[in-house]
Amino acid sequence: MKHVKLFETFMGSMGSMESPETVVDIAAESPDHSTLVAAVTAADLIETLSGRGPFTIFAPTDDAFSELPMGTVRDLLKPENKEKLISILMNHVVAGNVMAEDLEDGQIVTTLGGEDLEVSIMDGEVRINGSKVSTPDLVGSNGVIHVVDSVILTQ
Repeated sequence: MKHVKLFETFMGSMGSMESPETVVDIAAESPDHSTLVAAVTAADLIETLSGRGPFTIFAPTDDAFSELPMGTVRDLLKPENKEKLISILMNHVVAGNVMAEDLEDGQIVTTLGGEDLEVSIMDGEVRINGSKVSTPDLVGSNGVIHVVDSVILTQ
């Protein structure tokens, strides 16, 4: 329910603006995405993801990051792990404006990190590589965010 209220807050604030915020701005204003924003900052991706796009971002919440093994996030934020962090983050980003209604069960989407993610839809629930989309379609000026409940790790 927290995400529904967050979605309504974003949509309400966006409706009163002349031009919507970027996907980075939307994430930065979210109380549930401080870890993601810290990671994007540490990876020097703020400017890239604030750019023209469009980008579709599958944005893990702070709770999703907390499910990783203890110390993982702290280690990823270290300068010596920047390339690994960039790789993980870019595997949460797809080129284009991909709205939830455009996704199809069994569809494969390729991330900007070069990994393929599988879409599954069952009983109206959308999952990306098993990660549940809890809040879809947060639209910004340069793309869209889908809030997900886990960090998408690929092998």
